[in-house]
Amino acid sequence: MLTDTSRATHDLIASPFLNEHLVLRPGSASGIKIKGHHYLELSQAAAAGAPLPEWLRSAARRRWGLNLDDRATDEAVLIRAPSPYGHGRASYEVNNGCNWGCDHCVYGDKKHEGLAWEPRERLLHTLRDAGVLWIELGGGECTIDPHFPETYALAYDLGMMVEILTNGSTLHRPGMRNLLTTRRPYRITMSVYGATEGTFDAFTNRRGAFRAFMRGLHTAREIGLPLSLSVVITRKNAHEASAMRALAEEFAPRVREYRHMSPTFAGDDDPLAQQAPEYLHNRTPFTGCDAGHTSLNVSPFGMATVCKVSRDHPIPLLKEGVAGLARLGDISDRALQRHSGCSGCALQKTCTTCMPLVTLYRKAGSSLDRYCQHA
Repeated sequence: MLTDTSRATHDLIASPFLNEHLVLRPGSASGIKIKGHHYLELSQAAAAGAPLPEWLRSAARRRWGLNLDDRATDEAVLIRAPSPYGHGRASYEVNNGCNWGCDHCVYGDKKHEGLAWEPRERLLHTLRDAGVLWIELGGGECTIDPHFPETYALAYDLGMMVEILTNGSTLHRPGMRNLLTTRRPYRITMSVYGATEGTFDAFTNRRGAFRAFMRGLHTAREIGLPLSLSVVITRKNAHEASAMRALAEEFAPRVREYRHMSPTFAGDDDPLAQQAPEYLHNRTPFTGCDAGHTSLNVSPFGMATVCKVSRDHPIPLLKEGVAGLARLGDISDRALQRHSGCSGCALQKTCTTCMPLVTLYRKAGSSLDRYCQHA
């Protein structure tokens, strides 16, 4: 049975997150950190159908301007149960297919393929049981997947804070507008590929892409979606870099810039040819990450990996369930270990590239100046 996408189901989420406890408001990136005894109090009040405690009603008014007076706890707050697995974040590649054809894309062939609804439903419950509180739905272009509305709604209804990675081309559709206004994401992330129609359409290899993108931007602003924009600079659009930055800053409070092209996740070198050499600058040193320990990536077919880059030794979640994730930390530790020519390098402390990404560059036959200080 498909999830009802016509209405939201809770005002707040109370959840353990790693070693803390949080109260979150769907649609907002800000939250409230609470003590363990307050989380227990909320759990008991929800089980008893008791009124929402005054301390949370006051905190919700201060933080979000939210009036929860006369609300029962179980009606206002979704209580997330503790998980022994400790995976607080996940990225889920709903479908790698896309309606655009960008040459820099790390997904390569971008095939339209993904899970049917029943196994996808089980997958989302598994991620919930793993402790995932923050989930990123992406692809490909996830919003063109036939089961995207149900996928998004169920992730929301299970008490996950949802971010969508999208090109924005479907945001104007009535069904999508309704879905995202009744169940608000905490972030919508879109990419800026040009500041003019000619450059944008050439970048995506799709006529009309710029008009669709701008329609998505205006829709997001009209319905108050929390926008984050990524300015992607390649040789195709570098001449519009300043104009792209200005466009992004006009629509979004959060703007990031991507200048370094990477091989595809399969190790193909096609995206590297899109690099604008004048934007190939030094990056900050890689000092480690929590991938595989507190976060994970899931492929369109439910295969869990350390992250999007490190895809070796995938764990079939639909077969093994949440218990299979117990192996992911060890897989991550092995993947991040320096090996081959990197194992004895004296410049490891200032290296800007993690070992899984180094492996992709090597597989793609990339020159050292793309990823190594020894260039």
